[in-house]
Order: sequence, then C-alpha cells, then structure tokens
Amino acid sequence: MSAENLEPFGARLRHAMDTRGQLCVGIDPHAALLTSWGLNDDVAGLERFTRTVVDALADRVAVLKPQSAFFERFGSRGIAVLERAVADARAAGALVLMDAKRGDIGSTMAAYAATFLDKDSPLFSDAVTVSPYLGFGSLRPALDAARISGAGVFVLALTSNPEGAEVQRATAANGRSLAQVMLDHIAAENAGERPLGSVGAVVGATLSEAGADLDVNGPLLAPGIGAQGATPAGLPGLFGSAVGNVLPSVSRDVLRHGPDVAGLRDAAARFADEVRAALAG
Repeated sequence: MSAENLEPFGARLRHAMDTRGQLCVGIDPHAALLTSWGLNDDVAGLERFTRTVVDALADRVAVLKPQSAFFERFGSRGIAVLERAVADARAAGALVLMDAKRGDIGSTMAAYAATFLDKDSPLFSDAVTVSPYLGFGSLRPALDAARISGAGVFVLALTSNPEGAEVQRATAANGRSLAQVMLDHIAAENAGERPLGSVGAVVGATLSEAGADLDVNGPLLAPGIGAQGATPAGLPGLFGSAVGNVLPSVSRDVLRHGPDVAGLRDAAARFADEVRAALAG
C-alpha cells in the first residue's frame, strides 16, 4: 500500500491494537544495552541491535517506537540505520512511531514535519512524537502534514518524568492545567473521527493519577511500563474510561532479553498478555 492510499493513522492503529494487542515496544539502543548484548557502542553494534529487534518483533507487535536520539548520536551512518529500520518494520506490518519529540515554529516545524511525516522522506513514519510547549498552534505544520499523509502525531501532555509537572501542571490563563489545555486541543483535532482520531497524547503510565480529562478520541501513548515501575495492572485506574485507547509502551524490560530472538519475542508476548488481561478485567 503506497503512502498516498494510507488510511488515517487512527484507523490503522485501532486495527493494529485490535489484532496484535495494545502494546508498543521501544527501540532504544543506548550504550548500556549494546554492552549487555555483547556489542560495541558503535555503528556496527547499533545496526546489529536494531536489525535484531525489528526481525524479532515487527511481524507481531502493534507498534515499534525507535528513539531517534540513539541513532542521531552516530551521525549520518546512524540515521541510515534508522531509515532501514523504519522501512523494514513497516514492511513487516508494524506501525512505526518515531520518538523524536520535535517542537519548533514556522518553517522549522514544517521541516521537522517533512522529515517524519512526508511520504517521500526516507524517515517517513506512521506517527511522530512532538512537544507543544511553544504553544499548540506551533504544531500546525505537523498536524497538517500528518493529515495529508495519513500519519499520526503524539503530543506530550502528562509525561512520566518528575520535572514535567512544573510545566504541565501549571495553571493556564483559563484556570485549567496546561496539560488539560493541550488535551482539549487534541480532542478538538479528533472531533468526529472514527474509529479513532489520529492525534494522540503522551501520558506517562508511571503517574499516580491523571488529574485531567483523557477522553480525547485519540490514542494515549503510555510510556513507563516495566523498568520505570509502571505495570499493566495499573492502567485501568489511571486511564479510566479511556483505557481502551491506551497504547502502553515498554522498552528495557523487553530489550534486555536480547540478543536472543526467542527471548525478545517471549518478553513482548508476556507484556501483551498482561496488558490484554488488565484491560479485559
């Protein structure tokens, strides 16, 4: 299927979660993981690590989420590895969510959007993470590009890092938290979309409570499952009625089972089963 004929990301993600389970696995080739796999912290190690993860998981998990920074640190050769990973993962049926957290204004934001959301880009991904804290309107080039290409955008709303609260929980001029303002914007972008909007929110699974209305008619990326301390069992209590749209994300607690392909697959399957059981209960 060519990019011109892609269904909207929200519809494709809903289908992927319904058929493959509500799980996203991160591809985070940081130095410590490369070392634990017996690999050197160089481009050859990066390529071996990335190819192994894609080969092991792209035909069975709903979403793979490469962290762009871990590839960018190797320069153009690292980006080449990322380009191949994106293409191979998508060819195997996984949706690719590029964890880039870009945020800027005007022509610069448009260039970031072209990098990840233009069908002709070698880094074209099914979705990308973005930061809205230059104002939600600054994301318009990315939102427009995603709509044209059938891609998605995940907006940072309530992140799992403790420092995020000083910005995201701050009160905006309308008396709402800044996070809620962003969630309101996301809901407006998704209004009327079925079965699911294509603009998502990032809401950390490690939060003790959301303190916000998460019913945005879009996907809710929930990082922090596993090594960061969150568990699938905690998802219903945090996300409430929106839990059916949650995409829990796990990285280290799957990746640490490499380089054994069977180990990676078994770990991902266990988390997918735990998520399925938690959401069914």
